Amino acid sequence: MAQKNLKKKAIFITIEGLEGSGKSSVIGFLEDLIKAKGFSAVVFREPGSTAVGEKIREILLDKKNKKLSCHTELLLYLAARTQLIEEKLVSAFKKYDFVICDRFFDSTLVYQGYALGLGRIVDRAVKIFSLGIIPDLTIVLDVEAKDGLKRIKNKDRIESRPIDFHNKLRKGYLALAKKYPERIKVIDAQTELAQIYERTEKILMNKFNFIRLRS
Repeated sequence: MAQKNLKKKAIFITIEGLEGSGKSSVIGFLEDLIKAKGFSAVVFREPGSTAVGEKIREILLDKKNKKLSCHTELLLYLAARTQLIEEKLVSAFKKYDFVICDRFFDSTLVYQGYALGLGRIVDRAVKIFSLGIIPDLTIVLDVEAKDGLKRIKNKDRIESRPIDFHNKLRKGYLALAKKYPERIKVIDAQTELAQIYERTEKILMNKFNFIRLRS
């Protein structure tokens, strides 16, 4: 079900970053900020936010699944995404002013495409299974891999991968931001939380001027 002709009311914002980069905190701040400005907002996460997606999430993050192949991992993430799009995002785009998602296709490009080395297969798959949906704004929370991982107590299957994998993730995100500077904005996530929030708000206001007018 291609969504190329999807009539979309909402602004679609995605939050990306390494493990332990603080995505949840920024998403909470962003949701509160948008609602304080008088707009409606809803938050989803990838993989997840649907019954099917949550079951897929369990499989992907379970440390017991050591033999899960890179290609199977890719297919599972794509399956969770298409389920989220068709079950939740399509209707949310028509109902809310803002839709915020904790990860979207940039994660696939970086995690499976760049860090796991699947490259062009991932590029092609993402174009097909994102069903024509592209975020209006993507915020990448940039942190040193080792510092982000220190913030996590009980690591899942992905978080438990070698430090080299996580270092590749950071390089991948920064490369994407350089390639798509209008859509992807990078925030230094190793500074004080207040500064991160300030930078997030500034990016939002600069990108969408009508928010300032309504406040």
